[in-house]
Amino acid sequence: MSQEQGISARESAIGVVGAGAMGAGIAQVAATSGHPVLMYDAVPGAAERAIAGIRERVKSLVRKGKLKGAPDDLALVAVETPAELAPVRVVIEAIAEDLAAKQRLFGDLAGIVAADCVLATNTSSLSPTALAANTPHPERVVGLHFFNPVPLMRLVEVVPGLATSVGTADLVQDLVSRWGKTVVRSSATPGFIVNRVARPFYAEPWRLYEERAAGHATIDAVLTGAGGFRMGPFALMDLIGHDVNEAVTRTVWTGFGYDPRYAPSLAQRALVEAGRLGRKTGHGVYDHAGEGAARAAVPADARTAPLEVVERGATGLHTLLKRSGVAVLDAEGEDNVVELPSGGLLVRCAGISATELAARHGAPVIVIDRAFDDAAARAIAIGASDGCPQQSIDEAVGLLQGARLDVHLIDDTPGLIVTRTVAMLINLAVDALHQGVARRADIDTAMRLGTNYPLGPLEWCDRWGARTVHTILSALQDAYGEPRYRPSPLLRRWAMSGPAA
Repeated sequence: MSQEQGISARESAIGVVGAGAMGAGIAQVAATSGHPVLMYDAVPGAAERAIAGIRERVKSLVRKGKLKGAPDDLALVAVETPAELAPVRVVIEAIAEDLAAKQRLFGDLAGIVAADCVLATNTSSLSPTALAANTPHPERVVGLHFFNPVPLMRLVEVVPGLATSVGTADLVQDLVSRWGKTVVRSSATPGFIVNRVARPFYAEPWRLYEERAAGHATIDAVLTGAGGFRMGPFALMDLIGHDVNEAVTRTVWTGFGYDPRYAPSLAQRALVEAGRLGRKTGHGVYDHAGEGAARAAVPADARTAPLEVVERGATGLHTLLKRSGVAVLDAEGEDNVVELPSGGLLVRCAGISATELAARHGAPVIVIDRAFDDAAARAIAIGASDGCPQQSIDEAVGLLQGARLDVHLIDDTPGLIVTRTVAMLINLAVDALHQGVARRADIDTAMRLGTNYPLGPLEWCDRWGARTVHTILSALQDAYGEPRYRPSPLLRRWAMSGPAA
């Protein structure tokens, strides 16, 4: 276990308030980095139980060779009153996500610890500025947002409030960097970086479900198999807990003056009201009792793939066509479509429904969703225009199944699944950059490490092209007639001039 300098030397004690999963994780990381840790929880015995759990986990890590040192040497002490935190240099609170409770705690601690002691909050969405309002030295209050499980997750968001001194922010950044964490800086905006930018990963799937475009399992299967996400949004919300996830969404939504881009889902609210919170209650979106969560429906039976198709223009489907093994005939034209033998057209999703495209082209249309990587995708979603002949649908399914893809035929909805979800993630990331929430590199780093996305959203924008993303969002805005899908002003600029380096 490492020895460190300055604020991280052994004589620099760390106080942790709150002995739940987050508090225990923070205490474990601090202690294994060489700090004495004083832990307090208002529930009698909670701090002692948390410390016992930390020692057991550390012993297991040492046995497995993942950590060096003597677990019994960890300087972890449970204290019975907040007054015993007086000697510490930094206090990190990890109590319930309640503004009034955190304000009371910081107000009490300010009268106990030294005037230069840093008061750090592990809030995921509350404003450090508001939390500092009751303290006599608001310049020493700072957001220090860890991610769960703390010992495994590398990311920490450092969030200065309006009154936080530069020295305080620099001090905690240096401290957690010495603990082996990757630090990003965010302004004190609702949700900071991760919980602000990530809202569409939950909101768009909920909207698709509420509109009956697709079921939970199908949406999860497409966002993992095509989108490259490690977990589907519904499986992830079941893991996080719908009460927790919905509360963060509601906090961010309220913080942004009820902006529809952050609006919570009525369907998720119903789960919370019913007590179906996810894995911790045995039932959320999925039933976790017995054999666990329901699996995605078995894909349609294999259909006969066409022997050849005609490609006209830049369709964006060349890799999938190559995977399918069908013969591709090139033809002149700028329609950007693939024509099937039946006369149906395949079109890459750009936010416009298949039915609208069919009206434009005067022919049946099947829209094919986007994928993170067409060469490696395992699944794909498609939607057919109203009245599309079954033969055209069968040809499209057969072609894509020939490319070794699980094909999910969903309702004809604009933007399908991956396209709209990723476009919205990109849009909120660009907006965060536009509003000075964080640097470009920090936004992408935060989303890769804090959410395990396969690519930072601004990097994703570069991959798809700002003009394409702007086109997708504009089409969604036209389809729904609401400001939820309004493109960021900066994205609009990039669509005309290209993003800045």
